[in-house]
Amino acid sequence: MPWFIKQETFTAAMTSLSAEQRRVHCDDHRRWVQAQRRGGFAMASGFLVDDQHKPGGGGVLVFSAESYEAAKAFIAADPMIARNLVDWTLHEWKPVEGSLQA
Repeated sequence: MPWFIKQETFTAAMTSLSAEQRRVHCDDHRRWVQAQRRGGFAMASGFLVDDQHKPGGGGVLVFSAESYEAAKAFIAADPMIARNLVDWTLHEWKPVEGSLQA
């Protein structure tokens, strides 16, 4: 099954929220990821940090899906996307060397 990478950055609407409000949305996202993993989806989620280990570079979700269309439909249920709190891109990853185990 192909692997996909969704990269995201907060929208202006998200960055305008208080830290506590942002935390609520991020927690909802984490719970969604955990539920998908418990349901058998192969995936990992995390955020990007700079050379000082400070966040702000956005987030990445790596997961497997049957097709690009299935991957796009799958991430539409992510609370961060459903609430329009992130700008995102989705790409199928074509590994050239090595592999990930699902």
